[in-house]
Amino acid sequence: MSDRADFVSGVWAAVPTLPANIPFGFVAGAAAVQAGFTDIQAVAMSGLIFGGASQLAAIELFNEGAPLAVVALTAVVVNLRYVMYSAAIAPYFREFTEKWRLFCSQFIVDTTFAIAVTEYERDESTDRMAFYLGEVAAIYVAYVGGTAAGVVFGDRMPDGLQLDFAVPLLFLALLVPSITDEATSVAAAVGGFAAVVGAGLPMNLGIVVAALCGIVAAALVDFTEVAA
Repeated sequence: MSDRADFVSGVWAAVPTLPANIPFGFVAGAAAVQAGFTDIQAVAMSGLIFGGASQLAAIELFNEGAPLAVVALTAVVVNLRYVMYSAAIAPYFREFTEKWRLFCSQFIVDTTFAIAVTEYERDESTDRMAFYLGEVAAIYVAYVGGTAAGVVFGDRMPDGLQLDFAVPLLFLALLVPSITDEATSVAAAVGGFAAVVGAGLPMNLGIVVAALCGIVAAALVDFTEVAA
């Protein structure tokens, strides 16, 4: 396939996630404005940080009057899972220059990582950069656009309309197709259970703990299978 075809393929691969990404951005935009951010600040926050869960956590703490250091630390902790994503996707990006790798790292989130790795494992002939930029473009525009819509229309939405469902829906859409063997099944089960148990941990540490538990569980299953 040509670079352009792989770019378009990346865009289309991202389309199924947009019905969840757009409401996610909408919630982030509405929450930021309600917390006292200006319209421009709210949209710029999504454009520069591009991290929904960390944004929502930071906005909530900011709204509660938490110290800036606590807000920043919480955002970093929530995004620690991206370190694991970076390590996992790094082998596919070795051929790229340092500048391109740095650029791509800004857009590694749950959706872009999952879509990219799935495609790279499925078809080794895919132009990795073109595909990655295609899916990133679709998801980034949808998320930032959703934030802008949340800024404009957030206060006009009926009180009974809840959009928080978009967040778990997005992660479920990514999780289910990735469960392909015993190791991934165990990782999903253990990680999900740990996330529920650790939901009350401070600074949203439950997310990181759950991810680590899932990884360790999957590694143990793989090790047991190899040893057998």
